[in-house]
Amino acid sequence: MMRECRLPRLLRSLKGPMPRLQRAVHLGLSMATSRVMGTLTRVSTSAPLVALTFDDGPHSVFTLRVLAVLERYDARATFFMVGEAAQRLPYIVARVAAAGHVVGGHSWDHPSFPLISRKERVRQIRACAQALRPYGQAWFRPPFGHQDLATRFDLWRMGYRVVAWSAHALDSQERDPDAMAARLIDRIRPGSIVLLHDSLFTLLPESNADRSAMLEALERVLAELSGRLRFVTVPELIRAGRPHWDNWLGVPPRDFMSRLTRSVDDGATANPIGTVHSLEISG
Repeated sequence: MMRECRLPRLLRSLKGPMPRLQRAVHLGLSMATSRVMGTLTRVSTSAPLVALTFDDGPHSVFTLRVLAVLERYDARATFFMVGEAAQRLPYIVARVAAAGHVVGGHSWDHPSFPLISRKERVRQIRACAQALRPYGQAWFRPPFGHQDLATRFDLWRMGYRVVAWSAHALDSQERDPDAMAARLIDRIRPGSIVLLHDSLFTLLPESNADRSAMLEALERVLAELSGRLRFVTVPELIRAGRPHWDNWLGVPPRDFMSRLTRSVDDGATANPIGTVHSLEISG
């Protein structure tokens, strides 16, 4: 049985008059643990391979439409699913897996992991795993891409490999498919890991989560690049080269979720998910 690590407790103890020391210890521990508990951001490879990833699903409509687009281009992808949605839509989880795609975890109901207790974080991970059975694999992406050392340690201790990204369409806030497609075509290289969303599991009402623009952008990207690149799952991409396990650490402001809630309650016209992604670390 693995002994519980004392690093998160040590980091919490370094408060008060020693912020520089705290940051130095945090940086040193991050560097020391990157090879063991690093987060996958991309793969160095000469093979013409790219990993597409989709967050926040499954969705009763849009996940199936994503599957149809991928099938047209003989593309495979990795879907990081929210447990609460997967429990409601188990038949879609099964269809994703049956089509040859990889299913990974993305929490139970999409909180920011650094802002919740360790007990709640572990509950989120376990509940998600239960909802994804028997299709879920040991890959995980923290909601919003937010994680601190304690979050990363918990996932490592529970046997998960964490996946971030190196190319992002900003599809949670962008509504122009031309802009999304151009952004991805400009950024995708062999070994890239691409972030998209087949759903938006947020505090927004369902009507605000239309993925049609993303689907149009996805079709354009695959039509443009499939002749020279092959789109594969994360495990297949890793097997083709040298994975980059980086120190992907970032903690949002303490009022992050409440600001997101207020933006919805106030009826803001701007998609508050844009605020979420501005807090993420770009890979």
